[in-house]
Amino acid sequence: MRIGVLGLGRMGLPVARVLAGRATVAAFDPREERCRALVRAVEEAGGPAGLGIADGVPGACAGADVLVTVLPGPGEFEASIDAIIGALPAGALWIDLTSNDPRVLEATEGRSRSAGVALVSAPMTGGPAAAEAAALAFTVSGDADAIERARPLLEALGAGDGGAETDATTGVGRITVAGARIGDACTVKLLANLLWFGQVAAVTEAMLLGTSLGLEPARLHRMLADGPGASTMLSRDYPAVLRGDWMPAFGLDRVVEELETLTSLAAHTGVPFELSEQVARLHRQALERFGPADGELLAARLLEERAGTPLRDPRIEVNPAETETT
Repeated sequence: MRIGVLGLGRMGLPVARVLAGRATVAAFDPREERCRALVRAVEEAGGPAGLGIADGVPGACAGADVLVTVLPGPGEFEASIDAIIGALPAGALWIDLTSNDPRVLEATEGRSRSAGVALVSAPMTGGPAAAEAAALAFTVSGDADAIERARPLLEALGAGDGGAETDATTGVGRITVAGARIGDACTVKLLANLLWFGQVAAVTEAMLLGTSLGLEPARLHRMLADGPGASTMLSRDYPAVLRGDWMPAFGLDRVVEELETLTSLAAHTGVPFELSEQVARLHRQALERFGPADGELLAARLLEERAGTPLRDPRIEVNPAETETT
């Protein structure tokens, strides 16, 4: 099997390396330093021999049985569509791991089908550490036959060291089919992230109010995590705020991009979205304050600054591998 991989960022690089254990991989990224990073990683590891740099997008697509796109967002995906469809052979499978805009995917599916290419959307859950460990989880959508073709490669990226296909506790290896419409998986992924980002804001406001009234941050956090408002974000992820860890595995500009995609979709459908628009507005303000920095928890930092009360407790320990959620 020959696999093309487009995108060698913090997620694409480990994805390419894992896939090279199963097939010949030709990878490409328009940023030369990322291609050089892949070459160095292969040389330092002494292989795999089947992993190399392609000569541009057409080089990654030409002769590929499967193309895997791991791009930063819908803009980069759209910019690559013409070159991809012009170079992928009929019969190829295209697996998009990008956190994409469902409308972009819907517009692309018709073109790919006309070219004889089967497109599957499979946005990832898990950060770079999970990708390195082949411990990613996926939400997938598209034609049922195409999903079954994609499943072995997605399992390879999510089986982890233990080789288990599914782990209900950690999510390692989980493959969840969202629907037959190509945009369904990204819609689910974006909505899940919206709820996570909204909880970051709500929990930070609650923590700031509680500490301003004299409660000790770590103890308050424990009580909230055991209360009726408990959530995975609150118990597993929020301790990062108490350590000043802003989760740099995901860029704040990409957070805003995702939230604005949902705001646009809500406006198009006429669905009430007032609370979520407030969440999007807060993250836009954080982007204005900190710039396109890496840190999906930077909205919490902005709220801390406004309150003049950093929520720090050195006794809180955070496992970095557990704080890479989007």
